[in-house]
Amino acid sequence: MITIRDLRCGLLDIGSLDIEPGITSIIGPNGSGKTTLLKLLAGITIPESGEILVDDRSPRNVETGWVNEFPDRNILFDTVADEVASPLRFRRIPCNETSRRVTSHLEFMHVTHLSTRSIRELSGGEKILVAIAAAAIHHPDLLVLDECDSHLNESRAQETDQLLKETGARYIIRCTQQMESAARSDRLIYLEQGRVIHNGSPPEVFSSLASSAFYPLSWRCGL
Repeated sequence: MITIRDLRCGLLDIGSLDIEPGITSIIGPNGSGKTTLLKLLAGITIPESGEILVDDRSPRNVETGWVNEFPDRNILFDTVADEVASPLRFRRIPCNETSRRVTSHLEFMHVTHLSTRSIRELSGGEKILVAIAAAAIHHPDLLVLDECDSHLNESRAQETDQLLKETGARYIIRCTQQMESAARSDRLIYLEQGRVIHNGSPPEVFSSLASSAFYPLSWRCGL
């Protein structure tokens, strides 16, 4: 369980919030504090006050994979294979084991055909898939994704959601402006002006947002 108590950081003001294992999507208007919350959960930012615990550990003591909203900000190395291998090399995993795991992981992510390509030549969607592959290759307990599905079409987003479930990460937390993606989550958190307004399953949260722009078009059309 991820527990948040008396959290204050910039705009964010969250008295109490529990996040269960699975895929959790954070939605809400621009400027509502979504990215700030993700950075706090990933341990990138330290709260001004309050506490976040991931299975009774501080975020900085948890194996975490992070994917930035802007693909180029994820890149450290030139080729796809080197980028995906980087988390293992930083951990000094032996070369033979690293090569084996990279080959297997590229197949798992359906991007083997990109392995020798320069990342700078890839499309935004391809860069995001490579960034997710790199973030997940070391089997993190927590995957944090900042609007990465904005670079994917709906078909690719559905496929990626399935792959995320198969990474083995105990917690997958993302913010998204794509309500079709949010609807496939286990849990939704709706933020507004730094506060949690709604928290629950997609049907529970969307029932309170039926007259807003934060309602899946497929649900509105009865698809």
